[in-house]
Amino acid sequence: MLHIYIDADACPVKEEVYRVARRYQLTVTLVANSPMRLPADARVSLQVVGGGLDAADDWIAETVSAGDIVISNDIPLAARCLAKAAKVLAPNGKPFTGDNIGDALATRNLLAELRGGGDQLGGPPPFAPRDRSRFLQSLDTLIQDVRQGR
Repeated sequence: MLHIYIDADACPVKEEVYRVARRYQLTVTLVANSPMRLPADARVSLQVVGGGLDAADDWIAETVSAGDIVISNDIPLAARCLAKAAKVLAPNGKPFTGDNIGDALATRNLLAELRGGGDQLGGPPPFAPRDRSRFLQSLDTLIQDVRQGR
């Protein structure tokens, strides 16, 4: 059965996931380093993991199954989930796929190297209402695709 996992510590679209999951009667697991408030919904649960650097990512990557959906901005986590045939969607609505994950990893690694060398780089653009809208549309499409076996 399709399950949604949220890399929850810094996810700006949790409420949107709850709404969509309720409509499709899907289960959602938030994975976080510390407790957080959940809606009163039996289909939504919280998995609190240790405070280690990649503890939430490791838990999601070990637990996710083919056809599940992961909501995360973390590119290495996305690659690990894609390797297990899960679907991955960033909070801004951009899907990570087998076609784009290599470029995303290369760009991430290049930027990390530049920052490590002392270069001052700007961060990502601020999260905007259009990102929230694009996310909702992408999540709905992704759920339909998984249900239809695509």
